[in-house]
Parts: sequence; C-alpha cells; structure tokens
Amino acid sequence: MKANPKFIISGGGTGGHIYPAIAIANEIKAQIPAAEILFVGAKDKMEMQKVPAAGYPIKGLWIAGIQRKITIDNALFPVKFLSSLIKSRKIIKEFKPDVVIGTGGFASGAVVKVAQQMNIPTVIQEQNSYPGITNKMLASKANAICVAYDGLSTYFKSNKIIKTGNPVRQDLLTIDSKRSEAQEFYRLNSNKKTVVILGGSLGARRINQLVEKELPFFKEQNIQVIWQCGKFYSNEYKKYHNNADVFVFDFIERMDLLFAAADVIVSRAGASSVSELAIVGKPVIFIPSPNVAEDHQTKNAKSITDKKAAILLKETDLDSQFQEQILHLITNNEVAEALSKNIKTLALPNATKDIVNEIFKLVK
Repeated sequence: MKANPKFIISGGGTGGHIYPAIAIANEIKAQIPAAEILFVGAKDKMEMQKVPAAGYPIKGLWIAGIQRKITIDNALFPVKFLSSLIKSRKIIKEFKPDVVIGTGGFASGAVVKVAQQMNIPTVIQEQNSYPGITNKMLASKANAICVAYDGLSTYFKSNKIIKTGNPVRQDLLTIDSKRSEAQEFYRLNSNKKTVVILGGSLGARRINQLVEKELPFFKEQNIQVIWQCGKFYSNEYKKYHNNADVFVFDFIERMDLLFAAADVIVSRAGASSVSELAIVGKPVIFIPSPNVAEDHQTKNAKSITDKKAAILLKETDLDSQFQEQILHLITNNEVAEALSKNIKTLALPNATKDIVNEIFKLVK
C-alpha cells in the first residue's frame, strides 16, 4: 500500500452515524499516520461540530432527510440532492480519494454514489439489524459492506457482506480500571448505586419524561442518577442538575468515565449504543425508540435480550414496570452479574480494526 493513501468518510445527522465514522478515521490514522482523511457531512448537522472537534477537516453538503409530514424541506429534497451530487463530484475530483467510506445518512448517500459512478472503491458500514435507506440504495455497487448483525443477506448481496461489528470508542475497552477516576470526575458518592440514563445525542422525549417523573423514586431508593437529556431538551431539564444526587448533561464527552461509574445503564437501542454496551458489560435496560424505520431499535435490542443479556422495556410499559426492573438490578447482584457476563460474550471489540482492514484491501 502507498505511504499516504487518501480517504473520504461520510456519515452524519446523528451520533449513530458520526461516531462510527470518527472511530474508523482514528483507526486509519493509528495504522497509517500519513494517511489523509476528509469528512463530508450535511450542513447544519452535528457532524459539522463533532468532526472538527475530533481533529478532522469536513466539507458540508446542502442535504437533509425526508420528513414524514409534508414540509418545504421535502419539496426541496430533489434540488438539495442534485446540489449534493454536484458538490460531491467537485470534492472527489479535488481530493482524489483512494477509497470512500459511508456510515449512513443522506450526505453519505450523495458522496458514495458519486464515488461509485467515478469507479472509486467504496465501503459502506451498516450499524443496524435493519439497513437504512441510504445504505440499501448504495449496496449494489459497494465493494464491501461491513455489518454488525446476522441476517442482512435479505437486503445485501451475501458475497459483499463482512460481519465486523460496529466501530466503538477504543477507550471503552479499559473502563474496568477507571471506576475511582469516574466517581471523582462526576463527583459521585462511592457508597451509593449509580444509574446512567441515555437518550441519545439529540435526546429522547419519552425517556426524559420518565426520568423526571421517577426522580422522587430515585431519591427514596438512595440512587444517584447521571441523566443525559440531549441537546433538544437541555433547557427543560437542566434545572435538576446537581439536585440531590441528580446530574443532568445535554451531551457527554467522557463516555468511558460515564460507563465506568455506572452500576445500571438505561439506554435507547441504537446500533452504536448496543455495540458499545456489549463491550462495557454492565446491566442494561433497553428502551427502544418506536419512531424509527421498521422498528429497528427493537430488533437491535432483541438480538441482545433474546440471549438473556439485557432487559427490554417498551415505552408503553415504562410506567408499570420501570421501578420494578431498576430495583431488580440494583438489589439483586446475581441477576446483574448474569446480565453483565452474558452481554460481554456478544461484544466484538475488534470491529474498528476489522473494518479498516477491509478498507485497506481496496487501496490500489
């Protein structure tokens, strides 16, 4: 392989597309420090902040997803997509990548599609058990499709599928040694149990409503809570921060310390979250979002809960079952340890390296 290969990585809109993309970039640089990497994302989306913060350049496309209701944005979608194709071609011609990698989202749809038209090798990384519309559109001409779940030959050509798992933050591999540091970082009481509640980078309304309702319960049970409410809900819930063992954040940078501090984790079941929590190996309650394509978060969660490695709670059952399930995990060490042990067996900690190895195979 040449000494300084070039890669374009595209994926965004949500943390579930952005963080796998950054993890792939970090692994490429770890193996080939002279490699050049350019990100392409959607203007006005969170990747335009998160990618430069991770140390990589990014160019933005004028593109957005299709909304379920009738909006002006939907009417503009064909114009935006055409604009994105034109700009993607310009970016690719100028940068001259050896391989283009897509991790999902409409920006990746444009840039990977153009790369395929220009006969540049492409890799797509599908995080979910049910593929997104972008990756289904790109799959037929992709050189390799890296997946995290079995059964995706229904949607992709089986000879292109490589089961690698999802890219994860490498600092999660060492959380067992960070418990004391984590408790100090979050100013926690080491004599109390800690429940970590995650609604995703943007936030989850139903989970936030649940936590607000259950704050008296947590106080009564002497449980301290780290609550990631998401940026859309920060103004609404920040008032509870540092109020009787409740710590509220819109976004959390040090996820390694967060997981190291946790005794129980309550989380959505986005693909990246599921993969990371398998590596973390703590007792988990998954609350899948019902507002996603083909209910894929429930399918993600069931891939874990069917193996007795986590608990699944539907949003409709939260009011009746949440307290019971939390107490079950907080007070029963045997149950908590069994879930931890079982979920760790499902982890694929070498996913990022395996994906990057597939990418390197395509460098001419």
